[in-house]
Amino acid sequence: MASSPQDLGPVLDKDGVRLTVDDAIATVTLTNPAKRNAQSPALWRALTEAGQLLPGSVRVVVLRGEGKSFSAGLDRQMLSPEGIPGEPSFVDLARSDDAALDAAIAGYQDAFTWWRRNDIVSVAAVQGHAIGAGFQLALACDLRIVADDVQFAMRETSLGLVPDLTGTHPLVGLVGYARALEICATGRFVTAEESVTIGLANLAVPAADLDGAVQDLAAALLAAPRDAVIETKALLRGALGRTYDEQRGAERAAQARRLRDLAGLGE
Repeated sequence: MASSPQDLGPVLDKDGVRLTVDDAIATVTLTNPAKRNAQSPALWRALTEAGQLLPGSVRVVVLRGEGKSFSAGLDRQMLSPEGIPGEPSFVDLARSDDAALDAAIAGYQDAFTWWRRNDIVSVAAVQGHAIGAGFQLALACDLRIVADDVQFAMRETSLGLVPDLTGTHPLVGLVGYARALEICATGRFVTAEESVTIGLANLAVPAADLDGAVQDLAAALLAAPRDAVIETKALLRGALGRTYDEQRGAERAAQARRLRDLAGLGE
């Protein structure tokens, strides 16, 4: 049996983020349960660093949060006039020129983009609150398993803002435009049962069973040959941007690569 992430020394442990690696499985844990894993620019930089530090052996990345909540969203201090010490406040960002403001937001988004790399499959284990930035972090992953107490909500619009941490694209892809608009514009909670029904989550389980369900899924994801999973993920990620005939062609090209590799004829 593989050792649990807690038994291994962390590759990274800073600013509310811990990365552990157990052979082909990496676990990224949000480690500030006292603040319900509230997010800040320092946490986003640590998440970006975690992605950069993944060894090549990793095939599955599990994202989880300590405590009762996955992540309750932005650290509210970010919304105050003074902001978080050492970080630009919202007022500072608003006063920036267009290029500087765009660069700042793009830097924040880096924490949310690497989870969809073709060489890994990312799984979010979500319990309790997943609000705003927390919701978007769960959406950054390929798959989501949720506890039966989960409460997703996109509250940015209610604060006069928009979701800007890469969550809008996967949300529309998962639940459709109309449902995504309704969820974002109202800021309402989406429960575990509804999240499975509308395709937001792959599976809902009792909170006590969440870690076990994620471990089972990770093991199942590792059962297939790595290169086949990588090619399949790339095919599926690109499907919505292609026509039917273009997707047929992409399937043929991917299968040709797989057949040649299996026959020992690959480059």
